[in-house]
Amino acid sequence: MASMGLNIDEQKAVERFRQQVAEPSMTNLVVLDFWAEWCGPCKALTPVLEKVTAEYADRGVILAKVNVDEEAFIAGQFQVKSIPTVYAIFQGQPVADLTNARSESQLRQVLDQLLEKLPVTGGAGGGAPAQDLAPLIAMGEEVLASGDGERAAGIFAQIAEMAPTSVPAQAGLLRALAMAGRLDEADAALAALDPALASDPEIERARGALELAKARPDDGELAALRQAAAGAPEDMEAQFAFAAAAFAAGERDSAADTLLAMISKDAEWNEGAAKAKLLQIFEVIGLDDPWVAATRRRLSLILFG
Repeated sequence: MASMGLNIDEQKAVERFRQQVAEPSMTNLVVLDFWAEWCGPCKALTPVLEKVTAEYADRGVILAKVNVDEEAFIAGQFQVKSIPTVYAIFQGQPVADLTNARSESQLRQVLDQLLEKLPVTGGAGGGAPAQDLAPLIAMGEEVLASGDGERAAGIFAQIAEMAPTSVPAQAGLLRALAMAGRLDEADAALAALDPALASDPEIERARGALELAKARPDDGELAALRQAAAGAPEDMEAQFAFAAAAFAAGERDSAADTLLAMISKDAEWNEGAAKAKLLQIFEVIGLDDPWVAATRRRLSLILFG
């Protein structure tokens, strides 16, 4: 199993989660109980969970328990703030919060509702393909947003191995490899993608990030472009070259500031090249990103006053 980017304890935690929760949840409904030895309410809830899940075992319901003291890494990915916390997991993702179902009748009612809606096969075979694991995907995106491409690549590689058809996992891996400068690996991963996934918008976004990363200059080249742009503020070619290089080097604020200044001076320069580059940057980062939203507002003020 892929192990890059995670420390030994995290690797073991992910593997346990994969074996005990993720894989069984592909065909079963997993009741995931976060608990601790010192938690009185947890001990009161345990017999209820054990009894009801045993009753529903022939309908594909199983119980998995996570001791938050021993598995703090996994509890952290689910953002567990108090215990007991109980989730229903299907195909790797939380589908319901069962924490407030404290009595047998309440738990049975919720399970009946879920089993009516979900294609649970009870492990009889032919289950759904592995899908992304939402908490781990979120963790990978958070690490990627922090700028740690190497660690994000390790996280996404783990998820991609668990769920090879997950577009968020594959796209995250490509973007992380691009950020980490592992361009040959990113090219290989992109080439190996199922054609059915390759045209997905998230993969296209990742492809754009990879292309920009390939344009990343070395420090000396970036310094020269920066100096040229600073020395000739009216030279649009120099400004554009620096903006492109700055973004490829990870300096998105410098790139955006330069492109916005260019648009303010002459939005139509070179058939709107500055605006087109800025929109490309937005697509690569993601239109829902807070930085993109703020920069789009700046662009709107320039264009529309």
